[in-house]
Amino acid sequence: MSGLRRYLDKVHPHFTAGGKWEKYYSVYEMVDTLLYTPSSVTGNNGPHVRDGVDLKRMMTFVVLATIPCIIMALYNTGHQANMAVAALGLDQPEGWRGSILAAMGVGFAPGNIIACLLHGMLYFLPIYIVTLAAGGFWEVLFASVRKHDVNEGFLVTSMLYSLILPPTTPLWQVALGISFGVVLGKEVFGGTGKNFLNPALVGRAFLFFAYPAQMSGDAVWVAVDGFSGATALSLAAAGGVQAITESGLSWMNTFFGNMAGSMGEVSTFACLLGLTFLLYTRIASWRVVGGVFLGMVATSLLFNGVGSDTNAMFALPWYWHLTLGGFAFGMVFMATDPISAAMTDQGRWMYGAMIGVMVVLIRVVNPAFPEGMMLSILFANMFAPLIDYFVVQANIKRRLARNV
Repeated sequence: MSGLRRYLDKVHPHFTAGGKWEKYYSVYEMVDTLLYTPSSVTGNNGPHVRDGVDLKRMMTFVVLATIPCIIMALYNTGHQANMAVAALGLDQPEGWRGSILAAMGVGFAPGNIIACLLHGMLYFLPIYIVTLAAGGFWEVLFASVRKHDVNEGFLVTSMLYSLILPPTTPLWQVALGISFGVVLGKEVFGGTGKNFLNPALVGRAFLFFAYPAQMSGDAVWVAVDGFSGATALSLAAAGGVQAITESGLSWMNTFFGNMAGSMGEVSTFACLLGLTFLLYTRIASWRVVGGVFLGMVATSLLFNGVGSDTNAMFALPWYWHLTLGGFAFGMVFMATDPISAAMTDQGRWMYGAMIGVMVVLIRVVNPAFPEGMMLSILFANMFAPLIDYFVVQANIKRRLARNV
């Protein structure tokens, strides 16, 4: 019996009487054991048990690994907005966010870290709260119908989904996207552990194709009305590295995340901090990360060698691919999803390499879509079970051949 249950039995016996507790038990159990070991375990001798880390701790570690990206999302979103306010010569931006910050006396100075963090928080928090409310509704609904517990998998999905959105995304689209990702990307397949696609990416892909005006272009990345700011990746697609440097961005700017883009994807440095933690705790597979990185490097070097007089992306070096767009964030947090990724060791190398190759192919060859990471991961998700199947079958054939 959980501590929260004992507390309610003592203080609010009317709530636990008559089966009311059981109706909401899974939700309260998730909250009660967020920082503690759950009372229920998978068993001591189950043949499926391969690790002592339970689902709750795994998901908690992933959320902790996103903290550097969250901090950078708050700061850079506010920093880009405050720079736009200064560039447009405004006293304050329009809307309730500007009114709140003006009433607080914080100001909109781009050099003021507190002002940038608070301004960015006013964009990130509404998106995250709407994501939790809309996605959490579907999670609880399906858990109630299927009579199983609400697990912490959605905490990871909600955080990753919020971080890969532009700061200007309308809140009703935020709710629609996470609903699509949770319902059609996960729950229709049976819930956590049974989905073959990453639900956060499914929701983001749905919004991209359903509402491209709010998900792409130059007017969606900086959270100030009337200001257009192209991402470094779109600049590269138009004129290569020269176009990026002429805009005032250096490689170090793109590495630390001082540029326009989706809120949590801009900082490669923050992503690598999260990767270090995930590798130390053995939550992320280093084989998947290595496959993605090597696949990207090999393909970009190939295009560098081929060259092109009409396509500047052919000459883009691998270290620019690493810091542009959502490559680092996708490599660290999306590609390493243990549910939708390959499970075998050899399969993880092939799965990661497929993502690395595909992202460069899409960025370089496809002129209509300069990003590529989201589609590459979803494409590899579909082939992950097939990759594992062939790896297992090849292993079986080798064993049979040794015993003949």
